[in-house]
Amino acid sequence: MDDEPLNHIDRRILHLLQVDARSKRDTDIAEQTDVTGTTVGNRIERLEDRGIIQGYHPDIDYEQAGYPLVIQFVGTVSVTDRKSTAEQALDVLGVVDVKQLLAGERNIQVQAVAESTDRIEQITEELDDIGLQIHRSDIISEQTTQPWNHFHIELAEDEE
Repeated sequence: MDDEPLNHIDRRILHLLQVDARSKRDTDIAEQTDVTGTTVGNRIERLEDRGIIQGYHPDIDYEQAGYPLVIQFVGTVSVTDRKSTAEQALDVLGVVDVKQLLAGERNIQVQAVAESTDRIEQITEELDDIGLQIHRSDIISEQTTQPWNHFHIELAEDEE
């Protein structure tokens, strides 16, 4: 059952949660999927149990929250140390996201927030201390995220 592919209802639920997980209730989603609220709740629980839905996270405006500097570090660690270094990077105060890239040089991306350039320097030093060889760091001025269009495209195709 866990290996079953997602059907059009599952994909629609995922899309609607991506658009707005906070204010969508099971009954709201049910109205847009032509199933009952109980069915929606059961499907969401199943998607969570399968690890497809991994959490619900707020979209924070760090500048408004007092952290005007958002920095993207690109670095390298040995492939065998990549996972442990990524976990250690998450323990650095200010780090909000770590991406492990498959292989090669520049195989870790770390996003951090800071209130000052002094704090950026501290974060840089702490990342260096855990073995991350930093190749570059960039201040991010704007970041935009959108729901994965594939869910939406498949929905339109399923309805035809």
